[in-house]
Amino acid sequence: MSQFILLFSLGGPEVIIILFAILLLFGGKKIPELMRGMGKGIKEFNNARSTIESELKEGMKEIEEKNKADQKA
Repeated sequence: MSQFILLFSLGGPEVIIILFAILLLFGGKKIPELMRGMGKGIKEFNNARSTIESELKEGMKEIEEKNKADQKA
């Protein structure tokens, strides 16, 4: 487990090297397009997450209301 943590604990120099490699691989013109696509993906993920969360809350409310109605009857 500690090897896994060490593998992904990135410092300043490592991040700079990774960013430089990305710049070399994709070029300066493609990076904004890649970031835009990543932003859209994150936005879609957050929208789906909030939709699922609201549906779960709504379902919980319905169950609570049903339980209250059953207890009164």
